[in-house]
Amino acid sequence: MRFVIIGSGRVGLRTARVLRDEGHEVTLVEIDDDRAERAREAGFEIVEGDGSREDVLERAGVGDADALGALTSDLNVNFAACSIAKHHGLRTVLRVDEDYREEVYQKYADQVDQVVYPERLGAIGAKNALLGGSVRAIADIAQNLQVVLMTVSDDSPMHGYSIEEVALPAHARVIAFGKADQPMGIPMTDDSLETGDRLAILADFEVLGEVRQLIVGESGVAAAAGGA
Repeated sequence: MRFVIIGSGRVGLRTARVLRDEGHEVTLVEIDDDRAERAREAGFEIVEGDGSREDVLERAGVGDADALGALTSDLNVNFAACSIAKHHGLRTVLRVDEDYREEVYQKYADQVDQVVYPERLGAIGAKNALLGGSVRAIADIAQNLQVVLMTVSDDSPMHGYSIEEVALPAHARVIAFGKADQPMGIPMTDDSLETGDRLAILADFEVLGEVRQLIVGESGVAAAAGGA
């Protein structure tokens, strides 16, 4: 596939490298001379200019691309680039810094294909490292929803119960299940929970602490399992 990435800073350049390593074609658009030069030295095709301008994006090949990632730290540039890309029929990904989270969901999220928050993704990785193996955040699905992978412990109040008998809070659902020595799959009502079994759970941030206590059996603060 062919991608246009707006911004060759930390987020944009790292994304471009991952795409290139997987065999895709990537063109970077960068307005800063020093960043453009660093990206060029890294072997990327660079178009220098303002990524919010249609003539610049046309030089970058937006007419022939499959998708555009607007990954600068400037929300206005990112949204303008996505709007132009949408006009050309591309899939669009809009980077937003955490401070704009509420505003973007209200104004922009329905006008692009996906919104990404690099700070949030970094925080999820750091939190997983700190929590260890019993609880691992997989992804944010929406503003208040997260998918979390939890491992049943000896102390779990649900140890020995079946999936059907697990009494999760109203705003939580088991979406996948795997025995300790088997791949994860669709949960069956008669699957029983034993030590080492894993459950992927979709839940509201507000109830993740309660879910953690039920499945893992740990009495830590709710925020340890939720968003922070």
